[in-house]
Amino acid sequence: MYLIVGLGNPDAKYQNTFHNVGFRCVDEFCRLCDAKFDKGECRAITAHTRINGEKVIIAKPITYMNLSGESIWELVLKYKIPVGNLVVCYDDADLPIGNLRIRTKGSGGTHNGMKNVVHCLKTEDVVRMRVGIGHDGDMREYVLAQISQQDNQTLQPTIELCAKALMEFCSGTPIEKVMGQFNKR
Repeated sequence: MYLIVGLGNPDAKYQNTFHNVGFRCVDEFCRLCDAKFDKGECRAITAHTRINGEKVIIAKPITYMNLSGESIWELVLKYKIPVGNLVVCYDDADLPIGNLRIRTKGSGGTHNGMKNVVHCLKTEDVVRMRVGIGHDGDMREYVLAQISQQDNQTLQPTIELCAKALMEFCSGTPIEKVMGQFNKR
C-alpha cells in the first residue's frame, strides 16, 4: 500500500499559488491513474485507487500547509503505511523554477509544511518530490502570490513529470531508479 500526499492550502484563494504546487502534482497523478478525490478522512481529501494490484491512497491535507504533518500522521496510522511507501510532493523555493528533485530523506529545509511532516513522523527518512518554484523577495508573499501565466508554463511540464514519477514508484520501481530517471534540472 502506498500513500501519496500533496502539500497545499485548501481555500480557493490559494488554488493558483506556488504553495499549492503539491496539490497540483497529486491532481495530475489522479488524472493519470483515473482516480477521484471523493472522500474526507484524517483531515484530508483523499482518492483511492489500485496500481498493479497495490492499493494507493492519494491525499491533500486540509490542515493548511504548516500543519500538514498532522493529517499525514493520522493517515499513516489509520492505514499502517510503512514510511518507505509514503511520498510527499511540495513546492521548494530553494530550487530554480521548473526543477524536480526527488530525495529519500532530509530535513524540512526552509519549508514549514515539510518541517511539520518530519516533526510529526519523527523521521527525516521520508521520500519527497520537490518542485522548484524559485523565489523573489519576501518568501511568504511570494509563495502565496498568484502564479503568472509564464511561470505556469514553466511549472506545468514539471508537475506532469512529477506525476509520472509517482506512477513509476507506485508501479513498484525502486525509488533509486525513479530518482535517476526523473530528477530534472
